Amino acid sequence: MRKNTILRIALIGLMAAMLECGKLVLAVLPNIEVVTLLCALFGYVFGGAGVVATIVFIAIEPLIYGFGTWMISYCLYWPLVTIIFMLLGRAKVRNRVILTVIAVILTVWFGVLSSLVDTGLFSGYLDNFFSRFSIIYLRGISFYVTQILCNAVLFPLLFRTLSELLIKLKKRMI
Repeated sequence: MRKNTILRIALIGLMAAMLECGKLVLAVLPNIEVVTLLCALFGYVFGGAGVVATIVFIAIEPLIYGFGTWMISYCLYWPLVTIIFMLLGRAKVRNRVILTVIAVILTVWFGVLSSLVDTGLFSGYLDNFFSRFSIIYLRGISFYVTQILCNAVLFPLLFRTLSELLIKLKKRMI
């Protein structure tokens, strides 16, 4: 087996472990999270390996927490975050404001997506879909606002510094 392949597999395992540990450590604080930041960083710096690590993270989640409707949201959302930031990394977008705005928009999308999944799975019919969606969305609004504020603070403070650090580490690895 080639050295690069072994390093890549180890890197994917480390990234997946960081995602899981970051989530577990902050689980006592409702919706304060670093998973969005880490997925964004891993996609931005490591590209496809970051996407694979995100998928491994998603696969680990039901082993710890069981299955729920949130798994559908996770399968759609976390790879999307990683892929969007992978594309931003390839485009060499460095502007802190742009990266933060995109992260915040994606965080807003997570709340909408979760509510859409719950509305669709719990009701199973289209009558009054948007009124039911509104109720479910508003029920979770305090959690969504917390997530949005968390990422609105973390991204401008940490993204550039951590991405530069990871880029240096990546260059030393290769």
